[in-house]
Amino acid sequence: MANDSSASVRETPHVNSRTNTFINALKERAQAVVNDRSIDARSRAIIRYSLEINDPLLAELVRRVDAGETIVDEAGFLKLSSTDEEKIEALAELICRAGDEAGTKSAALLVLMSTLENASHPKALANLAKHLAFTRCGELNFNGVVEAQIAVFESELLADDTFVS
Repeated sequence: MANDSSASVRETPHVNSRTNTFINALKERAQAVVNDRSIDARSRAIIRYSLEINDPLLAELVRRVDAGETIVDEAGFLKLSSTDEEKIEALAELICRAGDEAGTKSAALLVLMSTLENASHPKALANLAKHLAFTRCGELNFNGVVEAQIAVFESELLADDTFVS
């Protein structure tokens, strides 16, 4: 086989120039937020850190700060967007509510899993979902839990018809 030396390899840029423009604009806006003393110090610190580590959430965080949202709660934790929280709360309520609605509960679980999979911060949303589900299911089954524990205590205390001392 003969090699055709007249063919040349074209080099293509690894990053699109529009992407570079967007990234540069985002970094400039993030730096402006960091320098803006009218924004609370905790939010500015989160933006500064996100900027330093090239956090994929930077765009969302800057957008939320620009919209006037506080991105850090009273305890110093990053707050989820209210729409995500509301969606997770509604889905957890559907999944955990009393009644035998297998179709509705299965659909809600599927939507919840998809929401977590596509979220920009899935771990935080998963923790919220776990907390809501545990709290809600615990409320619905409080008496059942107590009755089950009483049965366990009773069987241990009254084993072999003798009291354990």
